[in-house]
Amino acid sequence: MIIRTLTGDKPKIALPKGAVDTQMHMYLPGFPAVEPGPPLPEGLPGPAEYRQVMDWLGIDRVVITQGNAHQADNANLVACLEVMGEVARGVAVIGPDTAEAELQRLHAAGVRGARIMDLPGGAFGLDALEAVDAKAAAMGWVTAVQFDGAKLPEIEGRLAALEGRWILDHHAKFLSRPAGDVDVAAIKRLIDRGNCWFKFAGCYESSKSGGPDYADVAAVAKAIAAHAPERVIWGTNWPHNLARTTEDYPDDLALTDTVLGWMGGEANRQAILVDNPQTLFDFAAA
Repeated sequence: MIIRTLTGDKPKIALPKGAVDTQMHMYLPGFPAVEPGPPLPEGLPGPAEYRQVMDWLGIDRVVITQGNAHQADNANLVACLEVMGEVARGVAVIGPDTAEAELQRLHAAGVRGARIMDLPGGAFGLDALEAVDAKAAAMGWVTAVQFDGAKLPEIEGRLAALEGRWILDHHAKFLSRPAGDVDVAAIKRLIDRGNCWFKFAGCYESSKSGGPDYADVAAVAKAIAAHAPERVIWGTNWPHNLARTTEDYPDDLALTDTVLGWMGGEANRQAILVDNPQTLFDFAAA
């Protein structure tokens, strides 16, 4: 059994007006899991619960990412976008063969991004990278790319060649080894090309040093925020789908306080939490 905390003390550093959570998942009843994806999260955390989290942490807008449980069936995502209204945008799963009519339908529903998930449970991995990027770019969308960061040296050239805007997801998610100086340099090179953003989200999923400070992930995050705050975005990773028990469930308040501290000063937080995602996901000005 898992109990998710939805309210509590406010963050020590207040989020600026218009803050956008660019990484979370949301579920509604009536949309079963799709093979070969993982099962749906316990309790189907949905719009009502997430609105409490928004109020608690000071989040004004949200980008809902298609979860692995639904694979390439975006029906749940579209339904959640309809419930959340203008404060929400979506990142869908599309593939090389997704039809133009379906892309237009998703765009009308509020989708502004596509997802490459090259980890267990993902619907489309790096083998579909260029094809998905091309389709997303044609729609004016951004592509969120998640993989084991240990692969970065071998795929840097492919990432540098992407034609559309894209996000290096989850702190570049170094799973099988820690990030080194050469990796940070590669991330900076990709960012400096002008079409790559770096997402702060889910640090606990890849950190080897662990909480509460996540020092290994923090070192990379601080370096990137100092290098190019205009290319960084942030997300809560709610409802933390890898957690299976209440004891394993991350402390959203502590995570928010910790990660906001990696961003730098007020100007950087304004860029990372408001200005960058507002432009990237086609929100109106705050």
